[in-house]
Amino acid sequence: MPSDTASAPAYSRVMLKISGEALMGDQGYGLHPPTVERIAKEVQSVHSMGVEICMVIGGGNIFRGLQGSAQGMERATADYMGMLATVMNALAMQGALEKLGIHTRVISAIPMDQVCEPYIRRRAVRHLEKKRVVIFAAGTGNPYFTTDTAATLRANEMNCQAIFKGTKVDGVYDKDPVKYEDAERYDTISYDDVLAQHLGVMDASAIALARENDMPIIVFSLDEPGGFKGILAGEGTYTKVL
Repeated sequence: MPSDTASAPAYSRVMLKISGEALMGDQGYGLHPPTVERIAKEVQSVHSMGVEICMVIGGGNIFRGLQGSAQGMERATADYMGMLATVMNALAMQGALEKLGIHTRVISAIPMDQVCEPYIRRRAVRHLEKKRVVIFAAGTGNPYFTTDTAATLRANEMNCQAIFKGTKVDGVYDKDPVKYEDAERYDTISYDDVLAQHLGVMDASAIALARENDMPIIVFSLDEPGGFKGILAGEGTYTKVL
Protein backbone atom coordinates (compact mmCIF):
# COMPACT_ATOMS: atom_id res chain seq x y z
CA MET A 1 0.00 0.00 0.00
CA PRO A 2 1.63 3.32 -1.09
CA SER A 3 2.31 5.86 1.63
CA ASP A 4 0.66 9.27 1.66
CA THR A 5 4.05 10.94 1.65
CA ALA A 6 4.80 9.56 -1.81
CA SER A 7 2.29 11.94 -3.38
CA ALA A 8 2.92 14.88 -1.06
CA PRO A 9 4.13 18.05 -2.83
CA ALA A 10 7.83 18.85 -2.53
CA TYR A 11 7.06 22.12 -0.72
CA SER A 12 4.11 23.19 1.42
CA ARG A 13 4.54 26.99 1.14
CA VAL A 14 6.10 28.72 -1.84
CA MET A 15 6.64 32.13 -3.40
CA LEU A 16 5.85 32.46 -7.11
CA LYS A 17 7.68 35.36 -8.77
CA ILE A 18 6.69 36.34 -12.29
CA SER A 19 7.49 39.37 -14.40
CA GLY A 20 4.91 41.88 -15.51
CA GLU A 21 5.87 41.02 -19.09
CA ALA A 22 4.53 37.49 -18.48
CA LEU A 23 1.02 38.99 -18.40
CA MET A 24 1.35 40.66 -21.81
CA GLY A 25 0.94 37.53 -23.91
CA ASP A 26 1.89 38.39 -27.50
CA GLN A 27 1.05 42.04 -26.99
CA GLY A 28 3.75 44.64 -26.62
CA TYR A 29 2.18 46.37 -23.65
CA GLY A 30 -0.39 46.00 -20.87
CA LEU A 31 -2.48 43.02 -19.80
CA HIS A 32 -3.67 40.14 -21.97
CA PRO A 33 -6.67 38.68 -20.09
CA PRO A 34 -6.40 35.13 -21.59
CA THR A 35 -2.74 35.00 -20.49
CA VAL A 36 -3.62 36.20 -16.99
CA GLU A 37 -6.30 33.51 -16.86
CA ARG A 38 -3.85 30.82 -18.03
CA ILE A 39 -1.35 31.71 -15.30
CA ALA A 40 -4.18 31.79 -12.74
CA LYS A 41 -5.08 28.22 -13.74
CA GLU A 42 -1.44 27.17 -13.17
CA VAL A 43 -1.69 28.64 -9.67
CA GLN A 44 -5.04 26.92 -9.15
CA SER A 45 -3.53 23.53 -10.03
CA VAL A 46 -0.86 23.96 -7.33
CA HIS A 47 -3.32 25.40 -4.82
CA SER A 48 -5.48 22.28 -5.28
CA MET A 49 -2.51 20.21 -4.04
CA GLY A 50 -2.80 21.96 -0.67
CA VAL A 51 0.26 24.16 -1.23
CA GLU A 52 0.17 27.62 0.35
CA ILE A 53 1.06 30.20 -2.31
CA CYS A 54 2.18 33.79 -2.22
CA MET A 55 3.05 35.79 -5.32
CA VAL A 56 4.98 38.83 -6.45
CA ILE A 57 4.33 40.19 -9.95
CA GLY A 58 6.53 42.77 -11.64
CA GLY A 59 5.21 45.86 -13.39
CA GLY A 60 7.30 46.00 -16.55
CA ASN A 61 4.30 45.45 -18.81
CA ILE A 62 2.93 48.83 -17.71
CA PHE A 63 5.87 50.91 -16.44
CA ARG A 64 9.49 50.13 -15.58
CA GLY A 65 11.23 52.50 -13.20
CA LEU A 66 14.70 51.99 -14.67
CA GLN A 67 13.51 52.88 -18.17
CA GLY A 68 11.74 55.96 -16.84
CA SER A 69 14.87 57.16 -15.07
CA ALA A 70 16.92 56.50 -18.19
CA GLN A 71 14.69 58.95 -20.04
CA GLY A 72 15.40 61.74 -17.58
CA MET A 73 12.80 61.09 -14.89
CA GLU A 74 13.94 61.17 -11.27
CA ARG A 75 14.77 57.58 -10.27
CA ALA A 76 12.73 57.54 -7.05
CA THR A 77 9.63 58.92 -8.80
CA ALA A 78 10.01 56.44 -11.66
CA ASP A 79 10.34 53.55 -9.19
CA TYR A 80 7.19 54.61 -7.32
CA MET A 81 5.32 54.65 -10.64
CA GLY A 82 6.61 51.14 -11.29
CA MET A 83 5.33 50.05 -7.86
CA LEU A 84 1.85 51.32 -8.74
CA ALA A 85 2.00 49.24 -11.92
CA THR A 86 2.58 46.12 -9.82
CA VAL A 87 -0.60 46.89 -7.86
CA MET A 88 -2.58 46.98 -11.11
CA ASN A 89 -1.15 43.60 -12.12
CA ALA A 90 -1.86 42.14 -8.68
CA LEU A 91 -5.49 43.24 -8.86
CA ALA A 92 -5.83 41.68 -12.32
CA MET A 93 -4.42 38.38 -11.04
CA GLN A 94 -6.68 38.53 -7.97
CA GLY A 95 -9.70 38.89 -10.26
CA ALA A 96 -8.62 35.91 -12.36
CA LEU A 97 -7.99 33.71 -9.31
CA GLU A 98 -11.25 34.58 -7.59
CA LYS A 99 -13.07 33.80 -10.84
CA LEU A 100 -11.68 30.28 -10.33
CA GLY A 101 -13.00 30.18 -6.77
CA ILE A 102 -9.69 30.83 -4.99
CA HIS A 103 -9.82 33.34 -2.14
CA THR A 104 -7.06 35.86 -2.79
CA ARG A 105 -5.69 38.87 -0.93
CA VAL A 106 -3.63 41.68 -2.45
CA ILE A 107 -1.29 43.22 0.14
CA SER A 108 0.47 46.43 -0.80
CA ALA A 109 3.66 47.86 0.69
CA ILE A 110 2.21 51.30 -0.18
CA PRO A 111 -1.07 51.76 1.72
CA MET A 112 -4.14 52.16 -0.51
CA ASP A 113 -6.94 50.87 1.66
CA GLN A 114 -9.70 51.21 -0.93
CA VAL A 115 -8.26 48.50 -3.17
CA CYS A 116 -6.00 46.27 -1.03
CA GLU A 117 -4.67 45.56 2.45
CA PRO A 118 -1.59 47.18 3.97
CA TYR A 119 1.36 44.91 4.68
CA ILE A 120 1.16 43.41 8.16
CA ARG A 121 3.33 40.30 8.38
CA ARG A 122 1.29 38.30 10.88
CA ARG A 123 -1.95 39.00 9.01
CA ALA A 124 -0.35 37.87 5.75
CA VAL A 125 0.84 34.64 7.38
CA ARG A 126 -2.69 34.03 8.69
CA HIS A 127 -4.10 34.42 5.17
CA LEU A 128 -1.69 31.73 3.97
CA GLU A 129 -2.66 29.44 6.84
CA LYS A 130 -6.30 29.85 5.73
CA LYS A 131 -5.25 28.69 2.25
CA ARG A 132 -5.74 32.08 0.63
CA VAL A 133 -3.37 33.10 -2.15
CA VAL A 134 -1.51 36.23 -1.09
CA ILE A 135 -0.22 38.64 -3.76
CA PHE A 136 2.35 41.13 -2.50
CA ALA A 137 2.25 44.36 -4.48
CA ALA A 138 4.23 47.62 -4.61
CA GLY A 139 7.58 45.91 -4.13
CA THR A 140 9.24 46.65 -0.81
CA GLY A 141 7.62 50.09 -0.73
CA ASN A 142 11.01 51.68 -1.35
CA PRO A 143 12.65 52.95 -4.55
CA TYR A 144 15.91 51.41 -5.79
CA PHE A 145 14.72 47.88 -4.92
CA THR A 146 13.40 45.51 -7.58
CA THR A 147 10.43 43.16 -7.35
CA ASP A 148 12.97 40.30 -7.34
CA THR A 149 14.31 41.64 -4.05
CA ALA A 150 10.75 42.17 -2.80
CA ALA A 151 9.88 38.54 -3.64
CA THR A 152 12.94 37.24 -1.77
CA LEU A 153 12.23 39.48 1.22
CA ARG A 154 8.57 38.45 1.46
CA ALA A 155 9.43 34.77 0.92
CA ASN A 156 11.71 34.91 3.94
CA GLU A 157 9.19 36.84 6.03
CA MET A 158 6.47 34.30 5.18
CA ASN A 159 8.79 31.35 5.94
CA CYS A 160 8.40 30.01 2.40
CA GLN A 161 10.40 26.91 1.54
CA ALA A 162 11.34 28.00 -1.98
CA ILE A 163 11.01 30.79 -4.53
CA PHE A 164 9.67 29.73 -7.92
CA LYS A 165 10.85 32.13 -10.63
CA GLY A 166 8.66 31.73 -13.70
CA THR A 167 10.43 32.73 -16.93
CA LYS A 168 10.27 32.12 -20.67
CA VAL A 169 12.95 29.41 -20.53
CA ASP A 170 13.07 26.15 -18.57
CA GLY A 171 15.97 27.00 -16.29
CA VAL A 172 19.30 28.78 -16.02
CA TYR A 173 21.70 28.49 -18.96
CA ASP A 174 25.38 29.33 -19.30
CA LYS A 175 24.38 31.78 -22.07
CA ASP A 176 21.20 33.00 -23.72
CA PRO A 177 19.48 29.89 -25.20
CA VAL A 178 17.47 32.08 -27.58
CA LYS A 179 20.67 33.38 -29.22
CA TYR A 180 22.96 30.38 -28.83
CA GLU A 181 21.99 26.84 -29.85
CA ASP A 182 24.85 25.36 -27.83
CA ALA A 183 23.71 26.95 -24.55
CA GLU A 184 23.69 24.41 -21.73
CA ARG A 185 21.18 24.30 -18.91
CA TYR A 186 22.25 23.80 -15.31
CA ASP A 187 20.32 21.32 -13.16
CA THR A 188 21.69 23.03 -10.06
CA ILE A 189 23.93 26.04 -9.59
CA SER A 190 25.21 27.91 -6.55
CA TYR A 191 24.25 31.45 -5.58
CA ASP A 192 27.92 32.42 -5.87
CA ASP A 193 28.19 31.08 -9.43
CA VAL A 194 25.05 32.97 -10.46
CA LEU A 195 26.59 36.18 -9.14
CA ALA A 196 30.08 35.52 -10.52
CA GLN A 197 28.80 34.65 -14.01
CA HIS A 198 26.20 37.48 -14.09
CA LEU A 199 23.54 34.98 -15.19
CA GLY A 200 20.61 37.31 -14.60
CA VAL A 201 18.40 34.89 -12.67
CA MET A 202 17.50 37.71 -10.29
CA ASP A 203 19.29 40.90 -9.38
CA ALA A 204 22.33 40.66 -7.11
CA SER A 205 20.52 41.94 -4.00
CA ALA A 206 17.86 39.23 -4.31
CA ILE A 207 20.45 36.47 -4.84
CA ALA A 208 22.50 37.67 -1.86
CA LEU A 209 19.41 37.77 0.37
CA ALA A 210 18.42 34.25 -0.72
CA ARG A 211 21.95 33.01 -0.06
CA GLU A 212 22.06 34.52 3.43
CA ASN A 213 18.82 32.74 4.34
CA ASP A 214 19.37 29.45 2.47
CA MET A 215 16.29 30.09 0.33
CA PRO A 216 16.36 27.88 -2.81
CA ILE A 217 15.32 29.52 -6.08
CA ILE A 218 13.70 27.28 -8.70
CA VAL A 219 13.79 28.69 -12.22
CA PHE A 220 11.25 27.15 -14.62
CA SER A 221 9.26 27.93 -17.74
CA LEU A 222 5.94 29.61 -17.09
CA ASP A 223 4.97 28.96 -20.72
CA GLU A 224 5.00 25.18 -20.25
CA PRO A 225 1.49 24.02 -19.27
CA GLY A 226 1.52 22.21 -15.93
CA GLY A 227 5.15 23.12 -15.28
CA PHE A 228 4.56 24.72 -11.89
CA LYS A 229 2.52 21.77 -10.61
CA GLY A 230 4.90 19.24 -12.19
CA ILE A 231 7.91 20.51 -10.24
CA LEU A 232 6.02 20.30 -6.96
CA ALA A 233 5.11 16.73 -7.88
CA GLY A 234 8.79 15.92 -8.43
CA GLU A 235 8.78 16.13 -12.23
CA GLY A 236 9.58 18.62 -14.95
CA THR A 237 12.62 20.56 -16.15
CA TYR A 238 14.07 23.35 -14.06
CA THR A 239 17.22 24.73 -12.46
CA LYS A 240 17.62 24.95 -8.70
CA VAL A 241 19.80 27.72 -7.31
CA LEU A 242 21.07 26.83 -3.85
